[in-house]
Amino acid sequence: MTIAEACLLVACLLPLACAWIAKSKGLGKPRRDGGFDNHSPRQWLASLEGWQARANAAQLNSFEALPIFIAGVLVAEHLQASQAVIDGLAAAFVAARVGYIGAYLADWANVRSVLWALGLACCIALFFIG
Repeated sequence: MTIAEACLLVACLLPLACAWIAKSKGLGKPRRDGGFDNHSPRQWLASLEGWQARANAAQLNSFEALPIFIAGVLVAEHLQASQAVIDGLAAAFVAARVGYIGAYLADWANVRSVLWALGLACCIALFFIG
C-alpha cells in the first residue's frame, strides 16, 4: 500500500471521526435527557448547536471532499505520475483536512476556508501531475 492509498483510507475515516465528535456529548445519555437519538439520528444532529453542530458540518463537508480526492489519487496513479509526488499531495490533503476539522471545531472561519482551499488545490494538482 502506498502512502497515497493509506491517505485514501484516512480521508474516508475522517467523516466518521467528525460524526463521533458531533455525537459524543449525547452518547450514553437517555434520549429524554437530550442524548443521542438513534431512532432519528439526522433530526437529532440537525438540532445540535455550537461545536457539536460544527462537527456535524465538518462531517458533511468531509464526505463532500472525498470524491475529488479519491478520483485525483486514482487518476494520478493511472497516469503513472511520480509516486512520491502523489504521496506528498495526498498527505498534504489529509493534513489540510485534519486542520480544517480542527479549525471548524474552534470556529476559526478564515483559517478553515484557507485549509479547505489548500485541500482542494491538492486534489486538482493530482489530476495534472501525470
